[in-house]
Amino acid sequence: MTLSEAGALELDAADPGHRELFDVPPAQGGSYPEVAYFAGNSLGLRPKAVRTELLEDLDAWAALGVEGHLDAARPWLPYHELLTDPAARLVGALPSETVVMNSLTVNLHLLMVSFYRPTRSRHRIVIEDAAFPSDSYAVRSQVRFHGYDPEDAVIRLRPRPGEDILRTADVVEQLGGDVALVLLGGVNYLTGELMDIPTITKAGHLAGAVVGWDLAHAAGNVPLSLHDWDVDFAAWCSYKYLNAGPGALAGAFVHERHLGGDVPRFEGWWSTEASTRFEMAPESRPPATADAWQVSNPPIFSMSPVRTSLELFDKVGIGVLRERSLRLTACLADLLGPFEVITPRDPARRGAQLSVRVPGGAGELSRRLRFEYGVIADAREPDVLRLAPVPLYSTYHDCWRAAAALTEVMG
Repeated sequence: MTLSEAGALELDAADPGHRELFDVPPAQGGSYPEVAYFAGNSLGLRPKAVRTELLEDLDAWAALGVEGHLDAARPWLPYHELLTDPAARLVGALPSETVVMNSLTVNLHLLMVSFYRPTRSRHRIVIEDAAFPSDSYAVRSQVRFHGYDPEDAVIRLRPRPGEDILRTADVVEQLGGDVALVLLGGVNYLTGELMDIPTITKAGHLAGAVVGWDLAHAAGNVPLSLHDWDVDFAAWCSYKYLNAGPGALAGAFVHERHLGGDVPRFEGWWSTEASTRFEMAPESRPPATADAWQVSNPPIFSMSPVRTSLELFDKVGIGVLRERSLRLTACLADLLGPFEVITPRDPARRGAQLSVRVPGGAGELSRRLRFEYGVIADAREPDVLRLAPVPLYSTYHDCWRAAAALTEVMG
């Protein structure tokens, strides 16, 4: 470990983030009042503004009742539109291509209804072998629903023997003429690898497949350009790097070339044009936007923290955050030099996460770091400890604390 504690504090003075805007939990162990929080890739910290702004929306309910749909300071009827533009800017999309709704896996299912249209000769789905389990469950259930065998129809991409991350060339090689859908994680949840989204998307299209992305670990973590990269569809959650709270509403993207046409969809109350919604017609009139994929009216009090968070990203800028993320992650990588880091060494191929392989018992190691040192990390059994220095609120001193604690625990 080449950086001293004093050196880490000097770096924080020269390169501060926005920690003061967040509620940082108190430490239950160690010598410091607050935790060194590295679990933002599982659940981001709460922005302080959430409490005030959520209470404002709750008070509108108390003061206005049903009239809050039109008369609240932030009217409920069009509330979801407040999130559309900032969400689109965050993922590099047009506002018409973007909607905030539901949860991540629900959105993936709704999108696969539209974009996984298997035939006997083309029905396979490509995912990572180390995909987050819910993605695996979702694609397997979609395959079964269409009458195919998941053991044959789901292609699970594995790294080469002795390696931990997927090579782009190896991904591209698997995109044959029988592939109907490519659905990969933009940043792999386990290894922290940032996939080459534009190259893989282009290769999938050349193979005749539809290409979608799970951006759970990418949205709010790395800059994205979904529209320019020609991605067909994408979905992401908002409770990790977007700091919108446990189970927060998710987002979805549908490229404009799929809007307004005859793409099959499930529809409901919020799938029809807002201007004609209260004509109560028996048939939907879907708009030529991603709003057509909405099924139900949105939960306002769940949207409120997402709006607060997106405003923060708009104010700071994902490009600025990415630059600080690269500096923080480089610092942590240097401090973790003695350990086996399975995340790509190339900063351009990783997000705000370093995954460390430990000799078994990752959960127990994580527990000791928390209760003995006040360092909160995320364990994936049996042998991976994930550390995410989030540029909005993590510090260089946090990185120093984590590496010092890990060094002491591991001997």
